[in-house]
Amino acid sequence: MSIPATMRAVRLVRPGQPVEAQDIPVPTPGPHDVLVRVRAAGICHSDVHYRAGRSRVDPLPLTLGHEVAGDIVAVGSEVRSRTVGDRVCLHYLVICGTCAHCLAGREQFCPTGLMLGHFTDGGWAEYLVVPERNAVRLPDAVSYEHGAVMMCSSSTSLHALRKGRMAAGDAVLVIGVGGLGMSAIQLARELGASVVVAADRDAEKLALAARFGAVPVNTTGLSPDAGADAVRAATNGRGVDVALELVGHADTVQLALKSVAPLGRAVVVGLNDRSVPIDTYRDLIGREGELIGSNDHLLGELEELTAMAARGALVLDEVVTNRVPLEASAINAVLDALEQHRAPVRSVVVP
Repeated sequence: MSIPATMRAVRLVRPGQPVEAQDIPVPTPGPHDVLVRVRAAGICHSDVHYRAGRSRVDPLPLTLGHEVAGDIVAVGSEVRSRTVGDRVCLHYLVICGTCAHCLAGREQFCPTGLMLGHFTDGGWAEYLVVPERNAVRLPDAVSYEHGAVMMCSSSTSLHALRKGRMAAGDAVLVIGVGGLGMSAIQLARELGASVVVAADRDAEKLALAARFGAVPVNTTGLSPDAGADAVRAATNGRGVDVALELVGHADTVQLALKSVAPLGRAVVVGLNDRSVPIDTYRDLIGREGELIGSNDHLLGELEELTAMAARGALVLDEVVTNRVPLEASAINAVLDALEQHRAPVRSVVVP
């Protein structure tokens, strides 16, 4: 195919202002890079924080979008493992590959690492260049839209379950059943959870969580203590072994801690810039509970996810329900809805 000289992109120009459409040059791949024609790019709640200026984006202007899938249309001279025509989804951490963290499989701590759509141009564009290692093969059975969303919401949930040392037979609590939560429910069941409890205030999303096999708990109007009582009631009074906090509020972190059984692990994923009160004896020491942070994901987990999706263990048909064009007005509308907690479970940009 003929590759144009310029392309459309939707970019953050000034924090606190709507994202803007711009025409910019199509990037040129280096020797170890691939050029990807973007077929789908997710809109994540993190993008709301970026647009609002709550999380620094640098340099500006920058093309947002860190959940990306598409087709390789050009490769650098040294690329060996990928070829033109490959369907791929993109690992959003661009790393050096040679430091101690990268070599140990902890690439999220690479000192020179850059995140697509945060510190280097992302996928709200027609084309994107990434290193060869970042292009993960997308099975033919998995759509571009689903492949894109898996690059953040699904992968972050899988990494959080791994951080929580979830084992077959464990009881799992998922707090917040948006894009991450719907994947977390399915992944926990695939990994052998004995029961998955879904906690949220949105009745419609809880109904979808129930269709995925979770026990729904509506926490509307409940304090963290009362919410934990409801979780224990759903687990025969025991509580859960692993609680995933995917919302980013002080009360949901407290709910996670208060819901774990003895030796349970509360894993925090949601972003929150406020202090969280903790009763150290009741919530941690007395139960020998653990409070764990989980950040990003690993390249190897993406390959595991694509395999799960290809065999039907991770189904996103009812999760990716909103598709918008590569237009600033459409994307800003989704970001507005996300900020007001009234958006569909997951939205994708389809250039």
